[in-house]
Amino acid sequence: MMNYNAKLSSFGSYAPKKILTNFDLEKIVDTSDEWIRTRTGMVERHIVGDDEAASDLAYNAAVKAIEASSVRYKHIDMIICATISGDHPFPSTACIVQKKLGMKGFPAFDVSAGCTGFIYCLDIAKQYVENGRAQNVLVLGVDILTRITNWKDRNTCVLFGDAAGAAIVSRAEPSDISRIIDSFTDADGSLGDYLIQQAGGSRMPASHKTVDENLHTVYMEGNRIYKYAIKSMYAACDELLKRNNLSTTDIDWVIPHQANLRIIEGLAEKMRVPLSKVIVNIEKYGNTSSATVPVATDEAIRNKKIRRGDIMLLTSFGAGLTWGAVLARY
Repeated sequence: MMNYNAKLSSFGSYAPKKILTNFDLEKIVDTSDEWIRTRTGMVERHIVGDDEAASDLAYNAAVKAIEASSVRYKHIDMIICATISGDHPFPSTACIVQKKLGMKGFPAFDVSAGCTGFIYCLDIAKQYVENGRAQNVLVLGVDILTRITNWKDRNTCVLFGDAAGAAIVSRAEPSDISRIIDSFTDADGSLGDYLIQQAGGSRMPASHKTVDENLHTVYMEGNRIYKYAIKSMYAACDELLKRNNLSTTDIDWVIPHQANLRIIEGLAEKMRVPLSKVIVNIEKYGNTSSATVPVATDEAIRNKKIRRGDIMLLTSFGAGLTWGAVLARY
């Protein structure tokens, strides 16, 4: 089996047109613009329309990623999609996107790792490319958490938005400066109850009772999640830096999961990284789960913040509990 290097060829992203502001939320639940801003850093978020599903957002992000690269549609030989809010329990959202793109003849599957899903998928794609099984993997992160939001819970309903991000992981040529240097993923299933959608699966099938009690919506123990988010993302980043004999001064950009501005600031402080080197766009999108990292990265590339040759550290934390990081030279 031959060994190759993997690289990030391109990114793409898509968010629905409808926007829900903090002032809109004031009319829905007992909250205020000031309360949301000071506690989360969020100002607005994008919300899907009635006729939109996860595959629609993912398809648009995929098209943008492909068209931003030198990779043609016919060169894609795998699709991996991170989502916890796909179109259906089955078939996978990856297979639906494959159909929308007019493709077939290669593997397509979903990964459920909560907000860490995109990092998990990059880790998987990297290994497929490195071992020669794939040349160009389309990696997607898409979630529509507003469809599973409890709009009566003032602590969680202000947090979520909808979006999709995409990246193409390709085989690097010897002359390429771009390369995925290393990746790390981890989990602790014993803490899974801290962030969970309790109903809708085989443990608690849908019933009038589960619907009436809002058990099909996101349940989160925010204070515990806050603590573990900073600790776990820091551990993942620190592991990659140590394994590769690097320090934070060698990193051009840190792109963290956009869950809460306080978490982002806490992570930056713990890593001793200035906020000027941290990509933040939470004020425009809120927490879009598995889409936050690719959306933030794509936006920074389009705004010419991130340039070819820059060293990036992507990291996230989510349900499971799961966490991980990817170190790459773009």
